[in-house]
Amino acid sequence: MTETVTPPPLEALPEDWQRALCIVAHPDDIEYGAAAAVARWTGQGKDVVYCMVTSGEAGIDGMHPDECRRVREAEEIESARIVGVEAVEFLGLPDGIVEYGVPLRRALAEVVRRHRPDVVVTGNYRDTWGGRTLNQADHIAVGRGVLDAVRDAGNRWIFPEQLEGELEPWGGVKAVWAFGSPESTHAVDTTGTFDLGVESLQAHKAYIDGLGWEGWDPREFLEGMARATGQRLGVAFAAPFEVVPMGWGD
Repeated sequence: MTETVTPPPLEALPEDWQRALCIVAHPDDIEYGAAAAVARWTGQGKDVVYCMVTSGEAGIDGMHPDECRRVREAEEIESARIVGVEAVEFLGLPDGIVEYGVPLRRALAEVVRRHRPDVVVTGNYRDTWGGRTLNQADHIAVGRGVLDAVRDAGNRWIFPEQLEGELEPWGGVKAVWAFGSPESTHAVDTTGTFDLGVESLQAHKAYIDGLGWEGWDPREFLEGMARATGQRLGVAFAAPFEVVPMGWGD
């Protein structure tokens, strides 16, 4: 007989901060669960900025990348608005072939230095989503790049050319939070903002339609994940996060 393993409880993420920068690979990445947490934070008066490394232009098979870029950027801007985020940036790196390395670290360090966040949110950078379900290459590259770029941003001798104008080093990021990670130890109670999270995912209508998943229901999909995570936090719905501390000695 196979023994059932109960996942360990999750700890609530701290909320003693003011500014968050969310850096992900594609439009719609944040909307698969984390947007409901963003809605909670903006509802508390916190400042949240979105940064998309690509514009997701390779994401719809039946749409040319030039058109797809315009459509997906517009959908992400609307999706962000729904959860209270006004600032959405697109770095314009090529969708599907983002490479981890110094150029990516340089681009992301500049964003961190410019926005000076207290916390940085990214997506799952692990090889899988847990079990045998492989993660996507852009997600892994961007997540790993974020971890390094946050540290780079605080060192004035790394990418010093960025500091020749008004930018200054920024070492004030307390932690990087990777949502959806199979190594998650923390979570955010999204019970009160779950509906906004669903609405933000539904705003990606062209992309969802382009996937061709017959009968796929965004609400049902998000509810399954949020309810399972909520049970581990002791609430109805929650979003899971892996916490990577960034302070010295942490």
